[in-house]
Parts: sequence; C-alpha cells; structure tokens
Amino acid sequence: MNKEGPTRPFAAADALRQLAPADWARFGAEQIAYIRPIVMDGAPAVAIHAADGTQIGAAPDTSLATAAILQHEMLPVLVH
Repeated sequence: MNKEGPTRPFAAADALRQLAPADWARFGAEQIAYIRPIVMDGAPAVAIHAADGTQIGAAPDTSLATAAILQHEMLPVLVH
C-alpha cells in the first residue's frame, strides 16, 4: 500500500487538519446553508445562513427555507 500522497488512508483528514482558521471560516460557504428559527417583525421565521455565518436569506417556515436552499444547489442543515 502506498503511504504517501492522496491515496494514503485518511489523507483528506490530514489535509483538513492543515487548514488555517480563515480557510475553515470559508469551508463549505458555497455548498452548505444552515437554518435556524428567528423572530422577524414579531412573527416566527427561519433565517438562512451560509456556512461562514453570513445571513443570506429568510423564509416564513422551515419547508420554504429548505426549498430555497435546495433551489440554489446547496445542502441545508439545521442549527439547534
């Protein structure tokens, strides 16, 4: 088995350990969006955030927030 280069087991994990904090902040920013409940104008709503924490939208409920994320070819995740 080759123990050098990208074919080595866990090479991806090793590469992730080398990421700088700024790189982690951008990691998945264009592929992952998270949703969390908020109150907007006195009514319950759902905020949509990029992986780096930037709010990129809002929706009246979870199903519409999820649909919007999927429409933009991103992966939705829920933050508790």
